[in-house]
Amino acid sequence: MTQRINYMQQSPDFFKKLMSLSNAEKESSIEEKILHLVHIKASQMNGCGFCLDMHVKQAKIHGESELRLYHLSIWRESTLFSPRERAALAWTEILTRLPEHGVSDDVYNRVREQLSEKEISDLTFSVMDINAWNRINVAFKTVPGSSDAAFGLTKAGLS
Repeated sequence: MTQRINYMQQSPDFFKKLMSLSNAEKESSIEEKILHLVHIKASQMNGCGFCLDMHVKQAKIHGESELRLYHLSIWRESTLFSPRERAALAWTEILTRLPEHGVSDDVYNRVREQLSEKEISDLTFSVMDINAWNRINVAFKTVPGSSDAAFGLTKAGLS
C-alpha cells in the first residue's frame, strides 16, 4: 500500500480551522446523542473507516446502546429511533449524497416538522463538518483506531 501524506502536517492552518468547526458543535442546538448518530451515519455512507471507528467509540462512551449502533444502518425499519432522530438521519443522508435536483420540499418539510430553523441550520453545519472529515480521512487512508489514545477513545472498551 502506498504511504499517504499526513494532512495535519502539510496543511496545519486548514486542519486547525476544520477542528474549530468541529469544536463549535459543542454549542450546537442539536443534542450530542443525535450528533453521534449523524457522524456515524455519514461515515458509513462515505466508507470512512477512521471516522466510523472514532464516532462509534465516542457514542459508546457517551452512553449510546450497542443495539442502536447496530440498527443505525437500518434506521428506517428500526423502532429504536425517535421522530427527531429520524429527521436528523434523513437530513444527513440527503446532504451526504445530494440528489441531482437538490433537496425536495417533501424531505425539507418532513425534517422541519421535527426540527426548528436553528436546529436545521446547526445540523447542516454538522453534516458538512463530518463529510469534510470523511473525505480527507478517506483520501489519505487514515488508519482506524490510530488516534484512540490521543482522543481518549480507549475508554470505550472496543479497541
